[in-house]
Amino acid sequence: MSSAASIGSGISSVRLLSAALLSFTVMFPAFGASSTAKPTISAEASAALTQMAQSLLSKQFSFQARTMRVYADVDGRFLHIGHTMKVLIRRPDRMRVDIDGDDGATQVLYDGKTLTLFSPARKEYVSLPVPDTIEKMIKEAEKRVGFDFPLEDFLSQTPDQSLLSGVTEGKIVNDVTIDAAPVQHLTLFQPPGLELEVWLTKDNKSLPKRLFITYRSIPGQPNFIATFSDWNFSVTPTDADFTFQPPEGAKQVELKPAAASAPAPAKGAKR
Repeated sequence: MSSAASIGSGISSVRLLSAALLSFTVMFPAFGASSTAKPTISAEASAALTQMAQSLLSKQFSFQARTMRVYADVDGRFLHIGHTMKVLIRRPDRMRVDIDGDDGATQVLYDGKTLTLFSPARKEYVSLPVPDTIEKMIKEAEKRVGFDFPLEDFLSQTPDQSLLSGVTEGKIVNDVTIDAAPVQHLTLFQPPGLELEVWLTKDNKSLPKRLFITYRSIPGQPNFIATFSDWNFSVTPTDADFTFQPPEGAKQVELKPAAASAPAPAKGAKR
């Protein structure tokens, strides 16, 4: 899976605001090369993911997500951290994410040229020049500062392919009801031990409602959970929505590079 999709990120060690403003640390080891066997993805699952991708390639949209992820403390014990995200997208080169979580609030603004990460509590921000698409921006930010956005796959230029990267098995388990609406429950497996479950609305948009990732090959089998709501494809954002205007008293701080000791996860390992 791609940034393990950033979802891959879903289980990376992440603290949006550490003592060194907005530094991120990848904590889980690479899972190794995925199987070369021909993937077995059911026609129904493939069709649902294709429809999802078509919806998520809309020019502009917004949604909200609540996530619960795992990171390791200094003693190596797993701890859980929750975030609420409000995401605004205008393809191909605008993104805004307002995050509130157990570790504080963060604003992420991307205007097509610059990515800014702002801590309202500290009134501090970092900015860096980045490429001119959302997907390339995230990859550049991952490389430069360890920026970790756990829903990256859904915002890529090929959302279905990003989710299926490295996957060898995929199928629809059953239909369930979430928030009084029918939803399809899909399972995807990426060797050697990554299990992904995604729930997609059973309609002509096939939008994500829930995501659950389990890392079977890691001791303790940690997981990542995300729930999605308030999808809106009628938003009309302006350039100002993605442009950072430093509030009075805000201070720009030195860009913190990604931790040198953090292992670089292999493709699909970050999910």
